[in-house]
Amino acid sequence: MVTRAAAQCGELCEALNARGARVRLLPLVSFAPPENYDALDAALTAIETFDWVFFTSVNAVQAVERRGNELQRGLGGAVKLPRAAAVGPVTADAAEAAGFSVEYVAADHSGAGLARELREELRSKKVLLPRSDRANPELPAALRRYGALVTDVVAYRNLPPSTTDREQLRETLRDGVDSILFYSPSAVENFLELLGPERLGTLQGRVLMVAIGPTTANALSAGGIQRIARAGDTTTKAIVEALEGHLGRTKKRSAVEVKEE
Repeated sequence: MVTRAAAQCGELCEALNARGARVRLLPLVSFAPPENYDALDAALTAIETFDWVFFTSVNAVQAVERRGNELQRGLGGAVKLPRAAAVGPVTADAAEAAGFSVEYVAADHSGAGLARELREELRSKKVLLPRSDRANPELPAALRRYGALVTDVVAYRNLPPSTTDREQLRETLRDGVDSILFYSPSAVENFLELLGPERLGTLQGRVLMVAIGPTTANALSAGGIQRIARAGDTTTKAIVEALEGHLGRTKKRSAVEVKEE
């Protein structure tokens, strides 16, 4: 079960299908524009005054690009853009496609890692941080500790799960799943809210939860999930390897148990 929209995980689904997996898509996070554009518009209108822009997700890149186009502030070269840093290679590719020059990609694919790894570059630098309304407050705090002048703006909103989401999740779990992939803490939070603590107990040890990134892994752990696999990075290759490695070991263990019986 992949908790992401089809448009965002087509390559992954193709890779899993090619390996004989049966993929069930159940997006647990949906997005909407910010309730108020004032802060984002002010930042984009003055984007050439920033030294850095930090992107922590593809959604942030897309929101900035979309609003820039609406403001007729095309990011494809007409405007002097700040240096860009990205949380992972997929986000970096999206930022490059939007017209930014990505000069750094976090080694451990987390916002905290991005701040820590670039700390020598940040003192007295103006950093634009476009994110969701539910983003973790630790990143802007870390950037400020390293001396950055941070403009943290809401570029998009994460919408809460609906009754339909709850029904679809129950149906998917009734059909049976071996693994569930999570791309963000928001997806984890929505999953736990929809599932409830009782149902979570029945899944423990039976379903492998895969975290795409350390922040998502921390959210799963904080939610009481015990069996967690973490992809080495956000690429399709790393996610497939995490699934093959953990599910393959489970399969071998089951075969040994049957043989011993």
